[in-house]
Amino acid sequence: MLENIRESSQGLTAKIILGFIILTFAVAGIGSYSNSVDSSVADVNGEKISQDEFNKAYQAQRNRMAQQFGDMFETLSADPGYMSNFRNGVVDSLINQKLVDQNSETLAIRVADQRIKSTIRNMPEFQVDGVFDNNRYLAMINQAGFYQSSDFRDYLRTEMTRRQITQALVTSEFSLPYQESIFTALQNQQRDIRFATINAEQFKATIELTDEEVNDYYLANQSRFENQEQVKVNYITLDVSDIAKTIVLTDADVEAYYQNNINQYREEEQRRVAHILIEVGDDEADAKARAEALLVKINAGEDFATLAKENSADTFSGENGGDLDWIDAGVMDPAFDEAAFALIDVGSVSDVVKTEFGFHIIKLTDYKAEKVQSLDEVREELVAKAKKEKAQDKFFELQQEVARLSFEFPDSLDDAANAINATVKTSNWLTRGTNAAPFDVSNVVETAFSDIVVSEQLNSDIVVVSDNLAIVMRLNEYQEASVKALTEVSGQIKAILIAQKASEKAQAVADELLVAFKAGTDITEQLTKIGATMEVKSSVTRTGSGLDASLAREAFKLARPSEGVVSATTVNLSNGNLALLKVQAVKAGEAKTSPNLPEQLTQQLAQAAYLSYVESLKAGADIVRREVVAPTTQY
Repeated sequence: MLENIRESSQGLTAKIILGFIILTFAVAGIGSYSNSVDSSVADVNGEKISQDEFNKAYQAQRNRMAQQFGDMFETLSADPGYMSNFRNGVVDSLINQKLVDQNSETLAIRVADQRIKSTIRNMPEFQVDGVFDNNRYLAMINQAGFYQSSDFRDYLRTEMTRRQITQALVTSEFSLPYQESIFTALQNQQRDIRFATINAEQFKATIELTDEEVNDYYLANQSRFENQEQVKVNYITLDVSDIAKTIVLTDADVEAYYQNNINQYREEEQRRVAHILIEVGDDEADAKARAEALLVKINAGEDFATLAKENSADTFSGENGGDLDWIDAGVMDPAFDEAAFALIDVGSVSDVVKTEFGFHIIKLTDYKAEKVQSLDEVREELVAKAKKEKAQDKFFELQQEVARLSFEFPDSLDDAANAINATVKTSNWLTRGTNAAPFDVSNVVETAFSDIVVSEQLNSDIVVVSDNLAIVMRLNEYQEASVKALTEVSGQIKAILIAQKASEKAQAVADELLVAFKAGTDITEQLTKIGATMEVKSSVTRTGSGLDASLAREAFKLARPSEGVVSATTVNLSNGNLALLKVQAVKAGEAKTSPNLPEQLTQQLAQAAYLSYVESLKAGADIVRREVVAPTTQY
């Protein structure tokens, strides 16, 4: 049958029909692409912020937070409300960047090509021994995801353009003395307070929970009870220290390196000198005559130090017998330098020497000859350094080879491992939080959880961990995030619900007491019933008061008390308890000045100016936001 179809399809009519079929599929395909759903997360004055831009910014921010806060961020990320705010914050940041970029375009702010080139060549990340290295440059930008140098230049141009406009804003800010006075007066303000702590623990015994409440909480908060996703990877490392062990140096290599770097092992000759300075003033001949007269006295045996103390215009050294301490060649005035380094014997004195400062008499008081460490003395250190330098050069060469082999043979690390004589190792379970080295760097973690490793199960790109270490990974095992069974977390849920309900009861009691307190009622008896008493604290400061931070913060938020009005509120304390707080008096603070205060205030004003600038751009912008969710593909 298949043979008949094949033969029938060779005719002209069949080919025409087949052509129409292919064209239909092609048109349908084009239509499906052209009518694709808009997946952008926001639209700013007609310019879209793509889902891909959001995904990358979201993942970068997650990595930064995980590096900074470790396990604490993992706990926070389990809270849907927190992560919703987190995602919205990323979108806000992207919108702000887009507004600044658009305004920069409107203002015709540009960065010249020559400046871009100069910036790249002067970036220490791309230098070897202080000199720009193109191979290192290409390797590093490739690892950062810029596969064309033009992509990196465009990125750098955008960042430098943004920086121009923001620096123009922040560097134009300054603080005035009256602002410093107001600020320090507020900072040094003190308050007298009364407060009573209401322990929420006492209400827990009265709380009763049903199985339905526990189950409802579990269903509504399953993300809080997830086992975090984990990945285990096979990996190979390219390490400069390992490469150095394979470097073989001949005696000739060592000798050549020693001669080329001999200045590193040379201690230049030094001389310790003293001098007497006679300033020229209005009469140069008289100054020279006085200097020559002093020289006669010195040569006749009079004490140099005494004459320096009595006659030298350089009073600072004169107090120390004219001593200038140790000097290196080329440091002093050329004429002074030449005369000082012409002295050979300790105790010898120069003739009168003229410089731009006047006339000098110089005495050599001590001498250190030039010292060059021999090759035998520095051989061990020198060999290690030479091997490391050669290994560093080899490191960049091998990066390219490892990258090529891991790409050409994506289903195994063996080829790349054999090329660098490395052993394929297996990591422990990795999380998106804190991991042991070398998986404690954000770009390594990001790659370990990337789509190419986890979903496609291919070799990763080579990842530069540091100047001396690079790594390639592939998947060994992956565990998706999963929700723990209700039976496993029911105890935890009950504790949470009981604490919540106890806090709600405590809040209700505190609210009732606050109403009575503000009405002027004596609440001592009610406080006693719940095991609370009023405490008095005088002269409370904003910081360092020893009080719960929430209590101190609220104390300075409350209004200044006035006649007939009680300035009071309830406060949620950091330990889960509540407090009833009253401000009794406000004591004015002393206005003080500090050397660092103007700079601190200027930074705050600059930040406020930038935020105001962005808000003004938003006010005149057409911004459309769309609902965002956590990316399903990790970058």
